Amino acid sequence: MNELIVEQVEIEKEFSSKIYFSIIESLLFVAGESLKLNEIASILECSIDFTKELINELRESYDKENRGIKIIVTNGEYQFVTKPCNSEFVQKLLKTNTRQSLSQASLETLAIIAYKQPITRVEIEEIRGVKSDRAIYTLSEKRLIKDSGRKIVPGRPIIYATTDEFLKHFNFHNINEMPSFEDFNKQQLQQKDDINQTE
Repeated sequence: MNELIVEQVEIEKEFSSKIYFSIIESLLFVAGESLKLNEIASILECSIDFTKELINELRESYDKENRGIKIIVTNGEYQFVTKPCNSEFVQKLLKTNTRQSLSQASLETLAIIAYKQPITRVEIEEIRGVKSDRAIYTLSEKRLIKDSGRKIVPGRPIIYATTDEFLKHFNFHNINEMPSFEDFNKQQLQQKDDINQTE
């Protein structure tokens, strides 16, 4: 008798989870943008811990299966995205390259902002040694950086910082996942040594 009750509870739990998975998928699909965990939990009328458990289960099922979408987490917010391996086909549909590569100037500027944020345009230009207006404009257009307020100095220049879009673009869950500046420099030097040895 007890085994029958346990089995019934398990079936009900599995059925209940499938309903929640369906609701979470609908919420993420309709939202388009990231949703906060507490927002999803509130709509489901479930605890935050239980909601997080459900989403993690759903994420794992997407990762195991050969699906075209996945759920990413950025700063504790969840979002549906297409898998990077399908970007070429998505771009054909959109008739545009949504991830156009950044110029060297834009990459240098972005690296400076990422490691030194918050930082002003003048401070960026002092590090780079050249004007950076165009690179800053491009990065802002791509929503990789944002105006993060104004520095309290004469002239009150705008200070820049990276965005959640930056984290998504480089596949970081949060800014702390970035390699340290020292590790980054070591990696760059190692790559140069490897290139020199093959020549």
